[in-house]
Amino acid sequence: MKINTLIGASALAMTAMAGSSFAADVSACLITKTDTNPFFVKMKEGAEAKAAELGITLKSYAGKIDGDHESQVAAIEACIADGAKGILLTASDTKAIVDSVAAARDAGVLVIALDTPLEPIDAADATFATDNFRAGLLIGQWAAAKMGADAANAKIAMLDLAISQPSVDVLRDQGFLTGFGIDTVDINKWGDETDPRIVGNEVTAGNEEGGLTAMESLLAKDPDINVVYTINEPSAAGAYEALKAAGKEGVLIVSVDGGCPGVADVKDGVIGATSQQYPLLMASLGIEAIAKYAADGTLPAPTEGKNFFDTGVALITDQPADGVESIDSAKGTELCWG
Repeated sequence: MKINTLIGASALAMTAMAGSSFAADVSACLITKTDTNPFFVKMKEGAEAKAAELGITLKSYAGKIDGDHESQVAAIEACIADGAKGILLTASDTKAIVDSVAAARDAGVLVIALDTPLEPIDAADATFATDNFRAGLLIGQWAAAKMGADAANAKIAMLDLAISQPSVDVLRDQGFLTGFGIDTVDINKWGDETDPRIVGNEVTAGNEEGGLTAMESLLAKDPDINVVYTINEPSAAGAYEALKAAGKEGVLIVSVDGGCPGVADVKDGVIGATSQQYPLLMASLGIEAIAKYAADGTLPAPTEGKNFFDTGVALITDQPADGVESIDSAKGTELCWG
């Protein structure tokens, strides 16, 4: 499969950067949005395993909820004070965190954004991430192909992440709309679209409870919603519960993540399609990059033709659509996490 080739090539390229021996006193930090979302749990596992392999001391921090910016600022300050050589960061607020990141870089700390690019993206030394726009594009293309002529009459619920619109939120949302064939107006933000097929945007905080509440709000606005875009699979699970309670189990739901529970939901027909990403790979490659930086000051390079290092994405569905490359839930299960 192409996704296996991409992952293998990425890992090989980054592993080649890492030498066989490093200073015994090198330390690093991992700062995630939460420590409960399976995506970030797997990211932490990847970072810890690679740090143990390379002899790097790793400290991990997380916000109380997705959107807890202040805890991330405090974590960066603690990492600087501890003399960390590198920080791996999934930012809750991709704009507001920039000043704290600048302070870390000024102190000689390598800062790598994982999954969620900062704004601007070059505020970090490097970004290791899914192509989040492509992740959204794939599920948008699939949904449009699945609906066929009925796409012209779609009633779409947009379940986003946060009012602050972090980059990952915008990229997935706007990718989905582009794939579905809807004018995004300003591709750098969501919610300004005028297409009448969009019922509305609600935020979920990326969790099941938020997805349920957001879906309930949009169903109250239009009970005939027939397509649901969700920022991630926990919010998709919440949306499904709200739809089921309203007696609307045939609605098309699409998402992004590719965690094992989400892939199981694809297999069970809860989610029609999801774009799978690879958090363990992001984190392990990030630790390798910090090790190399500590050894000789080398900065990680982006994927050719992009301004970040692309860690891969694959569409998972058991209902393949013409013209949209995908893998089935069986293959997705082999590659899933969480």
